[in-house]
Amino acid sequence: MAKEGGAGARGSPPAVESIVWREDAGRFETPDGEAFLEYRLPSPAVMDVVHTYVPRSKRGQGLAARLCDAAFAHARGHGMRVVPTCSYVSVRTLANVLAPCASLQDTYLPRNPALNELVYKDQEDPKPKPSSM
Repeated sequence: MAKEGGAGARGSPPAVESIVWREDAGRFETPDGEAFLEYRLPSPAVMDVVHTYVPRSKRGQGLAARLCDAAFAHARGHGMRVVPTCSYVSVRTLANVLAPCASLQDTYLPRNPALNELVYKDQEDPKPKPSSM
């Protein structure tokens, strides 16, 4: 039986790193801690995603998106709203403001529009009210 992800393996996809939740540090990260997403909890019902970082050596593998996937899944599972402070997560980045023709598809939320329902809006109560049905 061949080893998975060995140096001589041809045609096999790169190993997918798992994402770890470090509640004590307010982070989702790779097991080695090199790639991470930092968040704050301004209230029990709101997760403010403040920073996403992937080192050059790990870029191009979809890690930033997977870190965001983990954070949004966590928020959904805990009934939280997300404040997308981080420029990678948000819909508008400085590049989009300075060059409006730049593609918004470079950021996380435009590629994942179904998650907009979790985005905190200033005029709403951070915790959705239960329906009366």
